[in-house]
Amino acid sequence: MSKNRISRRDFLRTATGASLALIASGINVPGLLAQDATATPAPTPTPLPLPQGAAGKLTVIHKTEYFAEVQDLFRQSVVDFAAEKGVELDASTANPEIFGDFLVKMQAAVEAGNPPDLGYHTLSIPQMYALDIVEDVTDLVEQAISLYGPVVPVIAEFNAKIDGKWWAVPFMSTVGAWFARKDLFEAKGIDVYSLDTWDKRRDAALAVSDPDNNVWGWGVTINRSGDAHGFILAVIQAYGGGFTDETGLKVAFNSPETIAAVEWLKETYTSEKYKPMLPPGIESWTDTSNNEAYLAGTIAITSNQPSVYAKAKADGNPVFENTAVLHSPKTLDGRLLEAGISGWFTIFRGAKNKDVAKELILTMLDPAKITPMASLGGGLFLPAYQNLWTDDLLSADPNFAVFREILLNPDIFYGRSHPATPNALIDAIDGAAITSQMMSNVISNGMSVEDAVQDAHDKIVQIFEEGGAPQS
Repeated sequence: MSKNRISRRDFLRTATGASLALIASGINVPGLLAQDATATPAPTPTPLPLPQGAAGKLTVIHKTEYFAEVQDLFRQSVVDFAAEKGVELDASTANPEIFGDFLVKMQAAVEAGNPPDLGYHTLSIPQMYALDIVEDVTDLVEQAISLYGPVVPVIAEFNAKIDGKWWAVPFMSTVGAWFARKDLFEAKGIDVYSLDTWDKRRDAALAVSDPDNNVWGWGVTINRSGDAHGFILAVIQAYGGGFTDETGLKVAFNSPETIAAVEWLKETYTSEKYKPMLPPGIESWTDTSNNEAYLAGTIAITSNQPSVYAKAKADGNPVFENTAVLHSPKTLDGRLLEAGISGWFTIFRGAKNKDVAKELILTMLDPAKITPMASLGGGLFLPAYQNLWTDDLLSADPNFAVFREILLNPDIFYGRSHPATPNALIDAIDGAAITSQMMSNVISNGMSVEDAVQDAHDKIVQIFEEGGAPQS
């Protein structure tokens, strides 16, 4: 099949097959996890078999929340709804960091005719659609939009609206952002909000570094981790590079733009100039390391989901009051490439209680339920519709306004797939740790930037070839 003839659905199916093969081999495929991998994890439930659907029993499976108070509000609302409707309820949590084969189990449940009715998660909707395990929920989304305004972020539509129909209902959202110690920058006369380019941010991090007092400016690693993959790609995209062209089918990683970005990264992590801003051991940091360092007060700036912010708030850590939430640095041509991610409600194909599940979804979108959960969520649980960003919510946290600006960014940014719309093969690239290995080749293995970029390009081509998207 030529790349010009492959249909979108065929591509999604082959891409999903490749991604599920990676899952089976134990490789983490981003987009399948329901929680921020960078978060200091909340207590997780004991793994249990996923619930089976049955007629007359509303079966709901939902992700765990970082804050117990948010999860308690969610669960109580579901319990109250079932009681008001007089229906039996089976509600349970599932954390796909435990149930790594969640999609496989859901596919089996659908095929066996006993799926749960309703799921709340942050899983890949293109993959669920390709597996044919979810119901069309266009009517619900259109009703929610009529009540609460446009969906945010705008890329939610590109993730969940496929072939003209919605296959998931946006329920909540969250964002990635930069977090900086205002007090450290102010002490050096630096307005932290003025650091809107990669060079400004890097140079300011150097200026506030004080290794003799255990303060280092730069708190982002290039070691194999979700944070590193996001950071490396963000720099590449800022320089105009990306994994593919706009079709999402043609690998375009090896480009002058990518090479220039990797040169910038090499300078950041190997030059004598920037060495004083790098914390000891940053080359081997994992996804929790920057959280721990920021919360310990030893780094001045980092990039993360709001888990680090939420943890500081929950613990009454003094860094919380001194934390500024920042937009991403601008691209070389002055654009902001930022959006957010969505939490979804999905009704599984063949659900026995589809109509009741639809009523529950609309009930859970009521502002009287969303606002309290978002107020307590520390940035990890935010509204998914523009008009649910009320004055009451914005007043609950001084940095919620920045989170809102990120989510309402009018410029289309598709995330890791940009400039292409999301697809499962691009999701698999980070699962194979290609970009962090590329940086290791440059930093530790003596490979030239050009050769390392070419090596990464070839590995991405292999994923696409094996996933059914020929490159020649």
